[in-house]
Amino acid sequence: MTRRPAATSIRKRVAVATAVAVVAAGTFAAGAGVAGADSGGKGRQHAKPVTKAQVLGLFDNWNRALRTGDPKKVADLYAKDAVLLPTVSDNVRTDRAEIVDYFEHFLKNKPHGKKIESVVNVLDRNSVIDTGVYEFALTDPESGEKSDVKARYTYAYEKQPDGTWLIVNHHSSKMPEG
Repeated sequence: MTRRPAATSIRKRVAVATAVAVVAAGTFAAGAGVAGADSGGKGRQHAKPVTKAQVLGLFDNWNRALRTGDPKKVADLYAKDAVLLPTVSDNVRTDRAEIVDYFEHFLKNKPHGKKIESVVNVLDRNSVIDTGVYEFALTDPESGEKSDVKARYTYAYEKQPDGTWLIVNHHSSKMPEG
């Protein structure tokens, strides 16, 4: 009879150990699921979603940077690995130096943009696309002649770990003659 209580005691310990292992595994799995629930990562999972008004304000910041006449201030609004497909250049710009070079030339025309139509797509808490039509008032630096250029645009923005939004892709193309 002394063997039976020992066997029962061992079975109880095994049952308790198994139950603890199952609970621990379930707790770990649930914790991992909650931790990965927001794909933002890097401590940004508690960030509030961006609003359409905030996204539209990013263009206003860019337009104000144009008005400074400083190509570096404009380039500061682009991510390090941004791509710029500009309106009045045949060259794809893929680094800061190329983006600054483009704006050194473009800013001589004293551009001032205004949006005519805008569609904002919030992809997630850290990625948005603003696409539509804008128009630029330009002044020829030699003649002083003013002109307007209507173009289609796409800005793709990413929120950086410090909370700032930077342009990661900017495409602008002159509207076809109609």
